[in-house]
Amino acid sequence: MTETEFNEQTFLLIKPDAVQRGVIGRIISRLEDKGLKIVAMKMLQVTPEQAARQYECHFGKPFYSSLVDFICSSPSIAMVVEGRDAIAICRKIMGATSPSDSVPGTIRGDHALDVKHNLIHGSDSPESFVHEVKVYFTAEEILNYRLDLERWVYYS
Repeated sequence: MTETEFNEQTFLLIKPDAVQRGVIGRIISRLEDKGLKIVAMKMLQVTPEQAARQYECHFGKPFYSSLVDFICSSPSIAMVVEGRDAIAICRKIMGATSPSDSVPGTIRGDHALDVKHNLIHGSDSPESFVHEVKVYFTAEEILNYRLDLERWVYYS
């Protein structure tokens, strides 16, 4: 197996409610426990301009303004995570968008109560990753490095 066979990347945003509730570490631990690699991460205050770029697909919908207000209300943690099938795996770890549909053992199933306050956002496709990552990171901020555990996760 070659390195390129498992290096899919995805964008994740740990939202303001997770920061305020103090569950950042628990969320990151779930990703690392699965064997995923964090290749970029920063805490930031999302600006209205960044929110508008990220959520442009929702522009004009009734919930758009409250979505932008919420994501800008407190700091968030932006991340790029890498691993084999990273997008699909992160979406399973996060759970369904609606916490009432999320099973126990997922981030949202264990910690979230409503759709607005569902703790984390993740790219749902390679195309959304390409769009979203540019809102928060430059190419130089995304690191390329190897974890020793990769040989145990992918090559054993």
